[in-house]
Amino acid sequence: MSIPADLKYTPSHEWVRVEADGTLTVGITHHAQDLLGDMVFIENPAVGRVLNKGEECAVVESVKAASDVYAPVAGEVVATNGDTESRPETVNTDAYAAWMFKLKPADPASVGELLDAAAYQKLVESEAH
Repeated sequence: MSIPADLKYTPSHEWVRVEADGTLTVGITHHAQDLLGDMVFIENPAVGRVLNKGEECAVVESVKAASDVYAPVAGEVVATNGDTESRPETVNTDAYAAWMFKLKPADPASVGELLDAAAYQKLVESEAH
């Protein structure tokens, strides 16, 4: 299972990449898409929507189940990836390339509260038992 070391993670299986301009790119982890199976539908949050940390903000549906995607930190949605909505299977192909939305964090320091790759690995392993 792939868990890139340069990303941050949430306990609810979102990945977060801090961009050079301070925005956060968000998607679901390889582990999440692996559990869900073949993606058939993705609904991203609207650009301009202001989110609270942990708020349900997007939906991913697979042949097995529908699952909510949660905001990793508080902030404003500044972009969405229409490609993942029109071709949801791209998440199954490469979960870390198929980002869902970009967020301008209300507090950039809040990213430090997210899990690093090692902590996320431990979480995934603990869920497997």
